[in-house]
Amino acid sequence: MDASQLTRQTIIWTSFALIAGTAVMQAHAASKTPKPPAATTTATPKNGLSLTASGAAEDNLKYCLQRIPQKASTGQRMMAEQGCRRDQESRKAIDAVPGR
Repeated sequence: MDASQLTRQTIIWTSFALIAGTAVMQAHAASKTPKPPAATTTATPKNGLSLTASGAAEDNLKYCLQRIPQKASTGQRMMAEQGCRRDQESRKAIDAVPGR
């Protein structure tokens, strides 16, 4: 057997092995049951604010800043405040568009 034929056969058998291995992995992944989604709550926090997603249309700077945890470090608080202010500026720009 010459080297080129041996190389060709090695490539072919390796390809078959990879394809079979991939098929087995996909079948194994498909047989797993998916995890249930995380539970969502509709409770109202002690401060009386309703829970809204960050960046929601009815969200504003005041509510965004009040959602920052009291136990947050100084750096975390600073980053969260910057994010709230950035989101407020984005909302202002969107609200400025006529016909919306």
